[in-house]
Formats: sequence, structure tokens, C-alpha cells
Amino acid sequence: MDFLSPTTWADALAAKAEHRDAVPIAGGTDVMVELNFDRRRPPVLLDLTRVPELAAHGTDGDLIRIGAGVPYTRVIAELGKRLPGLAQASRTVGSPQIRNRGTIGGNLGSASPAGDAHPPLLASGALVELASVTGTRRVPVDGFFTGPKRSVLAPDELIAAVLVPPAPGPQQFAKVGTRNAMVIAVCSVAVALDVGRRTVGTGIGSAAPTPVRAPDAEALSAELPWDSLGDLPDAVARRFGDLVAAAASPIDDVRGTAAYRRHALSVLGRRAITWAWTELQKEGTA
Repeated sequence: MDFLSPTTWADALAAKAEHRDAVPIAGGTDVMVELNFDRRRPPVLLDLTRVPELAAHGTDGDLIRIGAGVPYTRVIAELGKRLPGLAQASRTVGSPQIRNRGTIGGNLGSASPAGDAHPPLLASGALVELASVTGTRRVPVDGFFTGPKRSVLAPDELIAAVLVPPAPGPQQFAKVGTRNAMVIAVCSVAVALDVGRRTVGTGIGSAAPTPVRAPDAEALSAELPWDSLGDLPDAVARRFGDLVAAAASPIDDVRGTAAYRRHALSVLGRRAITWAWTELQKEGTA
């Protein structure tokens, strides 16, 4: 196995163009597990930890640009106020050591349906920036995933960054697992309120071949009491949860049954929209 360690973004893209079968590695929290268990033996590892652009975040117009190499710990500490949903999801990832190493770009690169960062990115309407020696393109995150651990990423492309709108309202993330820490989600739900547009964004994880949104649940935004900021009707919250569950297509596996996942998604969806609305009420009162 060859090991390449470029120090510039241009060199990294050139290396990927020359070695299309190279596997990028940054935090290594997914790749090293596969190597250690001999599930994968790529001919080339492309180390991206020495490329400074990937470890930076900033603004790009009205969006927050997060380099693919920014770890979860920094998302929590440095971007938590502007991206609360993504920060909440980041707090649930593994142990502190994993959060120090694991990256948003790596989560997207693995394209796992259970990736914790994916639901809040879907709920926020994020973009994924992909680059190669021939140019750069930006893909809406809900068009990025094509199947279990598959995406639109071309063989000569690398993930450069993810671009996320600053939260225009309260955001919530919730997941079910076999324990409170260091657990792969049985299922997860993210909700993002956009107060200006009076819309609700959603994201569902670990309950379909890819992370998905719940468009019918999002359409219930028209029934929310935006003008009065009154209490969220229980019937609306329950309907929202049911529509979240209906948007999923879960399977039975070692972590849970399809029936359990549907029930859990309904509960998580109801709780997440209720928590977000309650937070909005408090902000309105303040």
C-alpha cells in the first residue's frame, strides 16, 4: 500500500487525479477501522491532514464554509451558536477522542445512512463542495447520496467543504441508540425552523438506504402558529412525527427492527418539532 501526503490542495487534487483508486484519510475514524478489520485494502492512502485549507472554516457570501478536515470538536466549540443543529449532532459522535479526530468531510465521504452529521445538513439545506483538477462543483446535500455508502463523488474528486446557511431559527437533533455515547444511531431526526420563510427543514438518518428528508412533514409548516407564537397543537406535533416516520424506509438489522425504527422516528419527530417550537417561543418572549 502506497501512502501519499500532499501539503497543498493543488497537490492533493493532482494526486487524486493520478491515483483514482486512492482512499482519502484525515481523521481515520472510519478508514482505519476498515483497515484494521481487513475489510478494505486500498492500493493508495491519500493523507489530507497536512492541507491547511481543509482545516479552516469561514464565510462564503451568506453561507458558512466548513473545510472537509474540520473536526467535530471545533464545530461544537467554534460554530455551535451559528449552526446549533450540526453542533448537537456532533456532540453525539463517538467519544471525545473520536470527536477530536473525526471530520464532517469524512462523514460525508463515507456516505453512511447512519452518519450523524447528515440529518442536520439535510434540514439546513447545505451544499457539498467537490473539487478535482478540472474544476469545482457544489451539490445540494439531498442530491449527494445515491445509496448505502455511495455518493455522486467522482473517482477523481475530493470533498473540499460543506456550505451551510447560518441557522435562521431554532434547530434540534435527536437520535436513538443502545446507549448514550459511542453508539451508531438506530435512527435519528433533525429539525430546522426558518422563521423568516416560515418553513421547517427535516433530515432523517439510519432509516433508509440514504439519509433523507421528510417533505410531507415539512409541508406542515403552513399549520404552525407563526403569527401568534402560540403553543404548538399536539395534533400537529403528532402528525409531524407520523409524517417523518412515513418518509423513511427502514430495514431490520442488528441494531433494531424496521417497526421499531418507524415508531422511534415518530416519537423523535414529534419531540424535535416541539423542542424547536418551544425554543422559538422563548426567543420571541425574550
